[in-house]
Amino acid sequence: MHDDHDQADDSGDGHLLDAAVATQKSVRIVSKQAALTAPAPTSTSVPVHHHTHAEIVKRLRRAEGHLRSILTMIEEGRPCLDVAQQLHAVEKAVSQAKRTFIHDHLDDCLEHAVGSLSAPQRTAIEEFKEITKYL
Repeated sequence: MHDDHDQADDSGDGHLLDAAVATQKSVRIVSKQAALTAPAPTSTSVPVHHHTHAEIVKRLRRAEGHLRSILTMIEEGRPCLDVAQQLHAVEKAVSQAKRTFIHDHLDDCLEHAVGSLSAPQRTAIEEFKEITKYL
């Protein structure tokens, strides 16, 4: 006994549906791969290097090594509490690197774009930087 779904598959319509779903999945995969390999849009074509970038790279490389050791911990079956504590530490390190990077951008790039800031404008930027910790 066949139900409606089986009859659709027997007539070939199911194969078309399967092909459409497979194509849609392929498009999503290709789109994700393109997003990972495509250069990110930038507001300037000139490379930007600030005084904190070397320190940020050092922090991120340290976090990268730490993350690799966490993968090993998981593969070795280490206690969940130990793994969670180490994940928290890596998350905090990356978060701090991100915060430093954004603050550096506000200090250097924003001022470069709009010119020197007056004391009240500088105070507003400092307050903005402070409030970003709550994001």
